[in-house]
Amino acid sequence: MKITVNIDCTPAEARAFMGLPDFEPMQKRAMEELEKRMMDALERYTPESLLKMWLQPTTLNTDWFQEILRQAGK
Repeated sequence: MKITVNIDCTPAEARAFMGLPDFEPMQKRAMEELEKRMMDALERYTPESLLKMWLQPTTLNTDWFQEILRQAGK
């Protein structure tokens, strides 16, 4: 004998029926925080900010090298 039972319900209805806790509000807050952090991190990697990060050490090194040449010429 074989019995098949089909239950048509949403995941939220199944959790409520089984007495499991509802984590949806916590998941929503966590996802909002994750999205906020990702957007903040993306702002650091705009083309302008990347160029500033890459070119700043070069500028410092050329200034430093010029200062060494000035001192050596004295």
